[in-house]
Amino acid sequence: MLIIVSGLPGTGKTTIGKALAAKRSATYIRVDEIEHTLVHNADTGCDIGPAGYLVAFAIASSNLKLGNLVIADSVNPVPESRQGWRDVAQKVGVTFLEAEMICSDEDEHRRRVETRAADIAGFELPSWAAVKAREYVPWTTDRLVVDTALLSASDAVDAIEARLNAIIRSSASEL
Repeated sequence: MLIIVSGLPGTGKTTIGKALAAKRSATYIRVDEIEHTLVHNADTGCDIGPAGYLVAFAIASSNLKLGNLVIADSVNPVPESRQGWRDVAQKVGVTFLEAEMICSDEDEHRRRVETRAADIAGFELPSWAAVKAREYVPWTTDRLVVDTALLSASDAVDAIEARLNAIIRSSASEL
């Protein structure tokens, strides 16, 4: 199964994605790490466009084919990136769950963005102004919305697992 954890920077997707991956012993794929490596460590110094997502899709596909649970952590700001993850799941023939992390308390969201530390060496975190100005197309598809202003990281993981378990039960009953 593919679990796609999406949302703007500072909404908790990495904290929640990593916690879920650790709890479930899942493969964890983070687009920020891939993009950072492509831009900075490969010394390309240019806009890589969708390359980070394309690499992430390939890694996810390989792991899904092995039967691994995959947690994908990415902003997914546009319908095309969201559809790309769905396409990966559909091509491999696995179920997917999309979970959008939001922080409905703007002051809390800003505090998180302005006080967090980078967990990728050399990674420059976006400013609050950059987060606010970022293109983020509203969702039009079904997904689990997790409001991290209302839930702790642990409770958010529990909410995702509850939906995951419901999907698994539903799939089992269809057999």
